[in-house]
Amino acid sequence: MMIGKKISIVTGAANGIGKSIAKKLIEDHFFVVVVDLDHTNPDSMTDYFGKENFEFVKCDIKNQKDIQSMFKELMNKYGQVDVLVNNAGVIRDNMIWKMPKEDFDFVIDVNLKGTWMMCREAAIIMKEQKSGKIVNISSRAWLGNNMGQSNYTASKAGIVGLTRVLALELGYYNVNVNAVAPGLIDTPLTQALSEEVMQKLISAQPTKKMGKPDDIANAVSFLVSEKSNFITGQIIHVDGGRSIGSTIF
Repeated sequence: MMIGKKISIVTGAANGIGKSIAKKLIEDHFFVVVVDLDHTNPDSMTDYFGKENFEFVKCDIKNQKDIQSMFKELMNKYGQVDVLVNNAGVIRDNMIWKMPKEDFDFVIDVNLKGTWMMCREAAIIMKEQKSGKIVNISSRAWLGNNMGQSNYTASKAGIVGLTRVLALELGYYNVNVNAVAPGLIDTPLTQALSEEVMQKLISAQPTKKMGKPDDIANAVSFLVSEKSNFITGQIIHVDGGRSIGSTIF
C-alpha cells in the first residue's frame, strides 16, 4: 500500500505522552502506527488523529511473537518503517525490601526488554533500507536519584545504554538512534499526586514548573526530522533543568 508518507511507529501511543508524540508526528506529515495494548474508545482516537493519518495495532511489547507479527504485517502493507519511537512504559514503585521480584521483572520486561525487541525488528528493516530514526523514551530517573524506583531506574538506565550501543551499530547504515529523558511532566500519573507532594517536586525544579506532554513530543519531532541527521547516540533531557540538580537548599 502506497500512502505517500513516511511510516512511524509509536508504542504506548493511545494515551499520555505517547498520544501527544503521535499527534505531533501526524502534524509533521508522518503516517503513524499507534501501538498499544488496547484502546477503549476508537471513535475518539479517530477524531483526535484523523482517520487517514493513523492505524491502531494492538501489540503486547513483552511478547516477541506479537512484535514480530506486527512488523511483518506492517512491512507487507507499507513496505517501509522510517521511524520508531519506543514510548511504552510502566512503573511499580516500592523500596527494594518491599518489592516483589514479579514487580521488578514486569518493569524490566516492558520498559527494557520490550524496547530492545522493538529496536531489533526495526533495525533489521532500517539496516536494509539504509535509513531510519529510532527514539527511545528514557527518563531522568536513569540517573538514579529516585528512591523506591530500583526497577524503573534500572530499566531506564538500560535504555540509555541500549541507545548508545545501537547508535554505534547502526550509524554506518544511516540510522540515527537517540533517547529523550523526560522529567516532571503533567500526565494522569502526576495528576494523581497530592498537592503537597506536587509542590515539593515543582519547588525542586530550576524552572519552577512542570513540563507538558507536548514538550516531549517536540523533542521527538526534532530527533526524527532531517534537522537531526548528524545527531546520534545522544540523551536529550527534557526536564526543566532538574537533571542538573535541585534548587532546594
